Amino acid sequence: MPSPVIAPYPATRLRRLRQADWSRRLVREAVLRPSDLIWAMVVHEGEGRIPVASMPGVERLSVSEAAKAAREARRLGIPCVAVFPHIDGARKDASGALASDPEGVIARAVKAMKDAAPEVGIMCDVALDPFTDHGHDGLIVDGRVVNDPTIERLVEQGLMQAKAGCDILAPSDMMDGRVGALRKALEGEGLCDTMIMSYAAKYASAFYGPYREAIGSGKLGTGSVENPADKATYQMDPGNGEESLREVALDLAEGADMVMVKPGLPYLDIVRRVVEAFRAPTFAFQVSGEYAMLTAAAANGWLDGERAMMESLIAFKRAGCSGVITYFAPAAARKLGA
Repeated sequence: MPSPVIAPYPATRLRRLRQADWSRRLVREAVLRPSDLIWAMVVHEGEGRIPVASMPGVERLSVSEAAKAAREARRLGIPCVAVFPHIDGARKDASGALASDPEGVIARAVKAMKDAAPEVGIMCDVALDPFTDHGHDGLIVDGRVVNDPTIERLVEQGLMQAKAGCDILAPSDMMDGRVGALRKALEGEGLCDTMIMSYAAKYASAFYGPYREAIGSGKLGTGSVENPADKATYQMDPGNGEESLREVALDLAEGADMVMVKPGLPYLDIVRRVVEAFRAPTFAFQVSGEYAMLTAAAANGWLDGERAMMESLIAFKRAGCSGVITYFAPAAARKLGA
């Protein structure tokens, strides 16, 4: 008869806590709730809903559909919606003039969503790339995206959004000093309660591709004087970690209320470093490429899509995020509320 197997330390069996669903829930370290989600949403100037081919399940929404989505966010317990515009390419120009249009699609969408569901926060992207014909986040002079003239345009855009009813300005352009300029302008206009969530550590990433389709962004890559080849001169180098701490420190000193790391899953190490260094509200953006990879793999039967979605989202909470901006928000909130 074989001898019984005796564990060297029989009092320590970590599997005891894993043996039942109730005990796993009881000791779970990171918990995801609908209130941790910000719903990333694209609005367009026409009517109805238009599917985004590279992001199955994501649609561009008309202003009236965006209002319905705000009510859905309220019902699901999602506290905030992040709004991004799709603009007809024929209406774009090199300066992104439509970015500050008080009658434009963003202003109209914000007003409609706040009327429909005033309890839901609205966050607006402060950047010129959806509005420029070259697809860059700023003004181009002699082949270079220029910093300070771009900030002047961003301040005009941000003030328009705040006056339309936006609760959170989210500058994603990565120009130096834009958070301070926005905060000064808001204070000067008496808009002291408007929050700023800065894209503090935004990397020059390949994971933004589907988003560029979603918003109809101008095509990069020509390398001409009118269209620099990429955004590497203003977005961060993916190899840099220490630099992210400098970026966050500057934005907080300039008046940011919250900070963001973008993209999400490939940069969870940056999230953790930011959280530990600053103890400020820190968010991550699960960007279009992350969404597209998971949904494509699920569509091919390579992943259990729902489980992969939820596992990816809990990773942000485990890394220390206060919340996550994601296109999965409504699907995840429905799952959490089931």
